[in-house]
Amino acid sequence: MINGTNSNGTERQPIIELSGVRKVYGSGTAAMEALRGVDLRIYPGEFVAVMGPSGSGKSTCMNIVGCLDTPTSGAYRFCGVEVGDLTRNQRALLRRHYLGFVFQGYNLLNRTSALENIELPLIYRGVTVRSRHQQARQAMEVVGLTGWQHHTPGELSGGQQQRVAIARAIVTQPLVLLADEPTGNLDSARSIEIMELLTSLNENQGITIVMVTHEPDMAEYATRTVHFKDGLISTDHSHKENA
Repeated sequence: MINGTNSNGTERQPIIELSGVRKVYGSGTAAMEALRGVDLRIYPGEFVAVMGPSGSGKSTCMNIVGCLDTPTSGAYRFCGVEVGDLTRNQRALLRRHYLGFVFQGYNLLNRTSALENIELPLIYRGVTVRSRHQQARQAMEVVGLTGWQHHTPGELSGGQQQRVAIARAIVTQPLVLLADEPTGNLDSARSIEIMELLTSLNENQGITIVMVTHEPDMAEYATRTVHFKDGLISTDHSHKENA
């Protein structure tokens, strides 16, 4: 539903809105324009796959959406709030409370148990020990890892490690999950398992997902695909009907 219209004809408000976003690195003759005026709206409950060749601007766009970078010009609004007006600390709070991140390389602490890895975002929030244990165990149950809480990453398969990373991303109950090549290090069978898990989180828990991938078969799990080329969106289409 790219136009953001509900089934009853009323207009929904985007959770993520980029308007004329440009990003320039360097200056003078060395300047490189990574984004050249991107307009993008993502609505609550969507599962959006972001694709494009290396250097197309997709990673730069994701960094801006994740509040890891700021536009050179243009506007980024999250839930209607102009992110450009926020201080660095306020952007950090937005990331901490509303966004979850999943990476290709898992980014787990190797000598720390699965449960402790999942608890990390809750520690930063100041959640009590008892409460964060409970929330982390619930997240492990959601991703299908009940009983594995005391295992370190080295004792888990790649698919299990990515499940831990996903549990860590959702333990804070984010509005948006940003996934950067989440199946890039996995074989076909494990990739399918991870994509089915992400689809379940999207459909059953209502988490909005924005996923960068170079694999068309993984993008097919999404409800919408956005292609980047030369710093602009070249195509944007839905290929499943949103629930």
